[in-house]
Amino acid sequence: MTIKEFARLCGCNPQTLRYYDHVDLLKPVKVDQWSGYRYYDEEQALAFVKIKNLQKAGFTIEEIKELLDKDNLVIYKAFDAKIAEEEKRLQEIKAIQKSYQTEMTDMKKKLETMRDMIKESMEAYDPTEEFGIDRDAYSQMIENVNVFFESMISRSDDSDFEYSEYSESDESVEEPEYVNLLNNPDYEIVYEKHGWSFVKEFFSEFSTLDEGQDYALEFLLSQSKGNHTAFANTVLGMLLNCNPKSPDYKRSLSCNTSDSKDGQNHFWLLKRK
Repeated sequence: MTIKEFARLCGCNPQTLRYYDHVDLLKPVKVDQWSGYRYYDEEQALAFVKIKNLQKAGFTIEEIKELLDKDNLVIYKAFDAKIAEEEKRLQEIKAIQKSYQTEMTDMKKKLETMRDMIKESMEAYDPTEEFGIDRDAYSQMIENVNVFFESMISRSDDSDFEYSEYSESDESVEEPEYVNLLNNPDYEIVYEKHGWSFVKEFFSEFSTLDEGQDYALEFLLSQSKGNHTAFANTVLGMLLNCNPKSPDYKRSLSCNTSDSKDGQNHFWLLKRK
């Protein structure tokens, strides 16, 4: 019978049969070499039922191929195994459902702790000499950081802006891509400065950032700098003020600060390729 007649017998679309032929599940008994028409035997309808039900049950194409020539006893055992697999997965999902709210609450607490730590660190920091900004502007920057964290804590979806700082002195953070950022093939160096005394000397040289790009700042600081947390967040806050967020873009900034081994100050601005 033709593919249309066989599809009518099986209660399916001819396209389904063409797909089964393509993946070598149910080949026609004959293909006319001139017209390309596919022809099937009535007995192949039983193979179709087997394929359709195994596919609906979630078996892969390769699993179905292995079961096609097996008798019904083997097929039923395969269904039993699939049911056991799905029941186990269902129990896992139920467990995830139960832990979801607890983990959300715990994460909000961690964000609150991080916010308080950053805010306290920044309040104890004087940015005047390093960054050349007055106390009023700095107070507003601290408030912006606080608002940013409050926004993250209060909403359940993803933030429109990614903002992070990392210091090697923070043992609770382990981000290898930051530690080895200069050797990361996914990033390219777009600006660098070495042997400087204060960020205010060269901030204007790298402060303009392209919208929609991911940037990373890498600082190696002399021991006199101290308070890496406040330093990093001040740099990020200044960049945010210089580069207002457009509603159509998701901008990502990260800042890594660590101690310099040569006693000099070094800086690299990197952009994701």
